[in-house]
Amino acid sequence: MQYIYLHGFASSPRSSKAQYFRDRFQALGLSLLTPDLNQGDFFHLTLTRQIQQVVDLLRPDEPVTLIGSSFGGLTAAWVAQQQPQVRQLFLLAPAFEFAAQWLPRLGSQLQEWQTTGTLPVYHYTAERLLPLSYGFLKDLQTYDERALERPVPTLIFHGTEDDVISIEASRRYNSGRLWVSRVELDSDHTLSNVQEAIWGMMYPLIYQQLQVTS
Repeated sequence: MQYIYLHGFASSPRSSKAQYFRDRFQALGLSLLTPDLNQGDFFHLTLTRQIQQVVDLLRPDEPVTLIGSSFGGLTAAWVAQQQPQVRQLFLLAPAFEFAAQWLPRLGSQLQEWQTTGTLPVYHYTAERLLPLSYGFLKDLQTYDERALERPVPTLIFHGTEDDVISIEASRRYNSGRLWVSRVELDSDHTLSNVQEAIWGMMYPLIYQQLQVTS
């Protein structure tokens, strides 16, 4: 079984969550890949590019578990839709309905982004504003989440106090998808105060899937 962690938008493998889960897997003697989805070129970031980057990491005929945080969670869901190797998903505050939730907050910046082709975005690892191409939005708008219908066992963790991606987005995604389970936690978008609880729920499922594939 291959394990891959996908960090969130404007983040990196150096995030606290990425490091936390890498340490947990290491303690079990398992390797957790944590690719840098920025690829050294945040300006040209797109969902399509992230999906392809993850697909390129997959080993032929080897099952994979994906753990995705925020925009990494959205990426994981699309990889799972396209790749039968994906057998298990753990999504942490996944960025479903990303455009619908993010764009209204941009206000007048949205028109400027469309006109100039560049939007300054605060990058949490770089700790400064970095430019993002308008191509990010144009690419994102080509994806319809209603098409995410491959029944991959999925467990979503979402904070009830999340003011970045509303928990309602996960509730709507869960509705009608019988292979998806959801845990609502007293936390915000970072889920930083409930990491141990999340790992406590993930570990038995990881162990169970490992036994199935061994």
